[in-house]
Amino acid sequence: MIPRIRLVLTDIDGVWTDGGLYYIQDVQPAKKFHTYDSFGVLALQMNGIEVGLLSGDDNPVMLSRAERLKIGLIRTGVRNKLAIADELRLERGLMWSEIAYIGDDVMDLNLLKAVGWSGTVPNAPQYVQEEVGFVTPVRGGEGAFRSFAEYLLDAFDLLDDTIAQIRKNS
Repeated sequence: MIPRIRLVLTDIDGVWTDGGLYYIQDVQPAKKFHTYDSFGVLALQMNGIEVGLLSGDDNPVMLSRAERLKIGLIRTGVRNKLAIADELRLERGLMWSEIAYIGDDVMDLNLLKAVGWSGTVPNAPQYVQEEVGFVTPVRGGEGAFRSFAEYLLDAFDLLDDTIAQIRKNS
């Protein structure tokens, strides 16, 4: 039997965004998020799966995005994502097999190797793509998190029912 996922962790820059930063004089760098990723968060939360954001950046725009999506688990300014994820795992009494992570760069590799379910984007370096179980069909910033969430839900035969429930309530 496939272990159930209870926590999905995600990098932001390069996964939820295209990795670009828009600099405007005297203002924090801006980031562009794709609305498709909102569905991924909602679908996971509807199935009792917690979503957490891990980012090396500490731009307040990420906090605004997380608040809008009702994501309470946010760690910014993270240098060692594996160590933070291990703390979260122990706090929640989880096994690594119950955790999924999607990231896109070298600083994500240790965590991608530790979790039970891993993903990246097609524009990630080849050496990252070779270490994960799933490469999204869309690039970072184009709904990659949603694609990863749908992949996970489909693996547990939850996707069709989740879509039907959302359609019924819209």
